[in-house]
Amino acid sequence: MTKNAIAIVAHPDDIEFLFAGTMLQLAARGWNLHYVTIASGNCGSLDMDAEETRQVRQDEAQRAAAYLGAKYYSPLCDDLEIVYSVDLLRRLSSVIRSVAPNIVLTHSPEDYMVDHMETSRLAVTAAFTHGMPNFVTDPPTSHLDEHQTSVYHAMPHGLRDGLRKKIIPESYVDISSVMESKRDSLAEHKSQHSWLESSQGMNSYLMSMENMSRELGEMSGKFDYAEGWRRRSHLGFSQNDEDPLSEALQELYYLNPEYNLDN
Repeated sequence: MTKNAIAIVAHPDDIEFLFAGTMLQLAARGWNLHYVTIASGNCGSLDMDAEETRQVRQDEAQRAAAYLGAKYYSPLCDDLEIVYSVDLLRRLSSVIRSVAPNIVLTHSPEDYMVDHMETSRLAVTAAFTHGMPNFVTDPPTSHLDEHQTSVYHAMPHGLRDGLRKKIIPESYVDISSVMESKRDSLAEHKSQHSWLESSQGMNSYLMSMENMSRELGEMSGKFDYAEGWRRRSHLGFSQNDEDPLSEALQELYYLNPEYNLDN
């Protein structure tokens, strides 16, 4: 049976920066990929107005999704409009039910950017509602009966939360063999080069991504390049405490022995 993985992030280029490598590894093993950015990215420019920026960034995201072999979904709102609201929740829940994902990939609950944290909250609750027949989605969709899903949180940019505390992965995914493809997918977002340099101090968004992937690889002690994950409790999402990312990726997936669930 074909498996589905859905990536839910705040902005165009977040998927490519944070975890396109994991998605590429899943695709190589026959998984269907789904690509969701909640916000349009319309604020991500110093040179274009909001309307032009919105269109440019949507075009870039569609090209990146096609490069990854993922189905693209249109944004639900503009930048800085990502709030934990029932309106956005109903719309995102409708997408999740239509996909019936076995794996949900999303932002870290702790991050430097509020849009990322709110997206994480929305993704978690939308996944949580997948089996609730009395929760009405927009557009209306049927609930998923006896469906099992697992939620994984990516590492925040810089591997630290908004208060500068280090975030440690529970697991690592080896992306060494797909690192070039991850870089190429991020390079589709050409409009972000000058914006990220000016607004967030990234000398090169491609170099920043490579440095983070390399640092995670070094932290794993096993891989040249890696992406890090923390798996959410299965309660409310599946009947059993399953780790489908581990099952899918096998030798490419490494549990961090230094990650302490009891501390």
